[in-house]
Amino acid sequence: MKLLRYGPVGMEKPGILAADDTIRDLSGLLDDIGPNTLSPAALDVLSALDVDRLPHVPGSPRLGPPVSAIRKFVAVGLNYHDHAQESNQPAPGEPVVFAKWTSCICGANDNIVQPRGSTKLDWEAELGVVIGRQARGVSESDALSHVAGYCVVNDVSERSYQLERDGRQWDKGKGFDTFGPIGPYLVTADEVGDPQSLDIWLDVNDQRMQAGNTTNMIFSCAYLVHYCSQIMTLEPGDIITTGTPAGVGLGMKPPRFLKPGDVVEVGIAKLGTQRQHVVAWPGGLAA
Repeated sequence: MKLLRYGPVGMEKPGILAADDTIRDLSGLLDDIGPNTLSPAALDVLSALDVDRLPHVPGSPRLGPPVSAIRKFVAVGLNYHDHAQESNQPAPGEPVVFAKWTSCICGANDNIVQPRGSTKLDWEAELGVVIGRQARGVSESDALSHVAGYCVVNDVSERSYQLERDGRQWDKGKGFDTFGPIGPYLVTADEVGDPQSLDIWLDVNDQRMQAGNTTNMIFSCAYLVHYCSQIMTLEPGDIITTGTPAGVGLGMKPPRFLKPGDVVEVGIAKLGTQRQHVVAWPGGLAA
């Protein structure tokens, strides 16, 4: 299934993508797609629906984040061999984990707003893992049974805040508002199959910047769920975004960064495509 949420910001309704790529309304059956919708039992109920009999949603509504009430947005750095190489860093011996604030989450096609004082705005195409049932201290072999599905994430980053300002804090450079486009859909795990065999790509202004495959991850999705569950309790609706392949702006020679007017398109096989326009902070870019 491809589950989604559509409508204006803060007023999203639950929906599902039909086989003909039309959106069908689920609001007559459930209030939202959130933590209570993601358990195996709840997903089984939805999978039994005759989608073609659900109300058709006309037009092309805005798509919000496909999951509501996300409590933790956990990110993993340097998790592709080629990205570690372009960053001139050795492959880590264990996952590099940091937080993206949930206030940065936005819809797949919402604008990316360049923060005040930003000079090094960057892109990162990533696979997101959506937790479906609580995971605390789970084994690697059992980890994926706690996953409801997967989604596309753009781990938007401000490199000067991340790497150059006092403290060199990754959280600081990755948590601005609009730095977490998610979606367009949550694609359930049964439809995705093996998450370690997915092509992933990103374009800026129709120029291919990133082209990789999740097989190149240093730590697999199963290992990341296992690892994170040792240091935090993962709850339904939590998202782990699993790192990016080579091709980020920082790694180019010379580096290339986003500016207002740029268009970013991100896609992952089986999971759909998202597209963002970069816009200036409404009051300008003065710090």
